[in-house]
Amino acid sequence: MARVLPAHPVYGHPSEESVVERLRDQLSEDSLIVVGQRVSTDEKEHEVDILVAMPGAGIVAIEVKAGQITVEDGQWIQGSGTKQFVIDPVTQCRDALYALRGFVSADPRWPRQYQRWTHMLVFPNARIPDDFALPEIQRTRIADREQLDQLASIAYRLAQQSGPSDLSFLAPETVNRLAEVLGGRGLPQRDVVARASENADIADALTREQSVLLRAVDALPRVEIRGGAGSGKTFLALEQARRLSRDGQRVALICSSHGLAGYLKRVTSGWRRREQPAYVGEFHALGVEWGAPVGPDERERTAEAANWWEEELPRLMTELADQLPEGKRFDAVIVDEAQDFADTWWNPVIRALRDRENGRLMIVGDAGQSVFQRTGRPPVDLVPLVLDHNLRNTRQIATAFLPLVGQRMELRGGTGPAVRYVAVGEGEDPVTIGDDEAVRLLDEGWEPRDVALLVTGSRHPMQVELQAEGNDSYWETFWDGEDIFYGHVLGFKGLERPAVVLVCNHRDDIDRLRERIYVGLSRATDVLVVVGNTDTSD
Repeated sequence: MARVLPAHPVYGHPSEESVVERLRDQLSEDSLIVVGQRVSTDEKEHEVDILVAMPGAGIVAIEVKAGQITVEDGQWIQGSGTKQFVIDPVTQCRDALYALRGFVSADPRWPRQYQRWTHMLVFPNARIPDDFALPEIQRTRIADREQLDQLASIAYRLAQQSGPSDLSFLAPETVNRLAEVLGGRGLPQRDVVARASENADIADALTREQSVLLRAVDALPRVEIRGGAGSGKTFLALEQARRLSRDGQRVALICSSHGLAGYLKRVTSGWRRREQPAYVGEFHALGVEWGAPVGPDERERTAEAANWWEEELPRLMTELADQLPEGKRFDAVIVDEAQDFADTWWNPVIRALRDRENGRLMIVGDAGQSVFQRTGRPPVDLVPLVLDHNLRNTRQIATAFLPLVGQRMELRGGTGPAVRYVAVGEGEDPVTIGDDEAVRLLDEGWEPRDVALLVTGSRHPMQVELQAEGNDSYWETFWDGEDIFYGHVLGFKGLERPAVVLVCNHRDDIDRLRERIYVGLSRATDVLVVVGNTDTSD
């Protein structure tokens, strides 16, 4: 089917819609149909009922006139009985074509080479004799009710025959350029980024309101803050780290994810020096800082690698923590995404405190996002505080993942478009469809730095390619903003993008599927597209 612009046309008459539907079915998928295109000149206003651009041929303006059509005394008459009107379809179509061609040709984006433009009439209800003839138009430029199944071929032939014989035919890229030019130039388009920025300002203001919780936390040396996605947990962890550091305490801000660690480092590096925590980063990297080996690649899924990260390294880090000099110990440890910490990881955390019995420990997390098998708890008593608001996601997105949160939440975020669910048919590749949806977001006005494509199963080929060059360089693509970010829900925890395409390409028997879906749905702040089979989409 050919592409139709605008996506939801407004037709002047039902016959125009019928003609467009027939053209859409008859033309190739790389053709373009533009409906009701208006163009203004100094003399008057014009409108092209239907404009078709066909690769391999040219551009044709079509004037549609419904009802009975006759010619009397050299005048075109539309209608019958008492409802007859004098019309001039040839001049109307030709003048609109010239006006539109002048506008398009003046655009700097339009090729300098002359293109093939022509016009035709369509009378979907009338019958025009084969020997019809007028000086102003040939019968070959008219399609009547008996030729509706030939509309595309007639337009194609007329376009190919227009202009000099040595003139090139319309190129596919020129068809796409026509769509861009008709979108206007020098004028603000629908600014999706502005809407996202407004929602972010609202969320920031609401999150700052939650900082009053930290006054209560000041009196609680050991506290656990629980909250669903978008509730402001990471903001509170950062703010507490800043406050304690500013008060002269030596603070560690720890997480388990490489991507989240990068985010925390970037935020804290912008603070004043006296507000910056003594350590910001991954739990495992803290062990390396103490003198532990780097260990195997963290992406390995072997039993040997799992044993290293879950057993050997924590045991070694516990021994190293016991040997830390006083100046290397911490007055406070803050753990973000604490639900991802294994039981064995907490011993070195507690032992790194100057005061193991009463030293500050603040953990923030969401049990609903436990996408890994490890779900450890620190071996100390913690006072629980619950965040029951969603601040970061639009209400439409938050509503999509609310059933997976596991607690009641008040939705206080901004508003945005409905979540778009794209079903994957039998034999179709969800990743390929996801790629198309990501490009569609760019076409809608999002910048590449605003968009992430996340998968729930096998990694996207682009992620595989980028990670082959090293994990650090891969994560740098998250920050440089030069392209769409390709990631996995397991590594994107704690991060967000204004626009996210979530591709559900997992196996049915995958571990912790509910948690993966929850994480994926909640990473988008403003626009969410979910690609998967019908069961997943539902």
